[in-house]
Amino acid sequence: MTRREALIRVIDTLHQEISALKANDVAGLEKATSAKLVAIDTLRGLGDGPAGPELRELADEANRLNDTCRIYVNLMAANVRRRLQLLTGEGGNAYRPGAVAYA
Repeated sequence: MTRREALIRVIDTLHQEISALKANDVAGLEKATSAKLVAIDTLRGLGDGPAGPELRELADEANRLNDTCRIYVNLMAANVRRRLQLLTGEGGNAYRPGAVAYA
């Protein structure tokens, strides 16, 4: 396997992760994440070396997709935090320690 093929595999698994995150598919997310980690290990095993324009472009695409995954995860975490606050009756600024809402 070449570094190009390994990067394409990482990109494919990132697309799968994004799809699973959008669908709230936990099993799909677990499968895609496991496949991504294997692809990254494969890429790591191929070593370093000079990267031409094509490899840099693929690496940039993988980085953009990874940022997209991170944004989805952060949004989901914020949603969970907001729901937990509603369930516990806690309002106000979630980021301020000891925040108390006064009516």
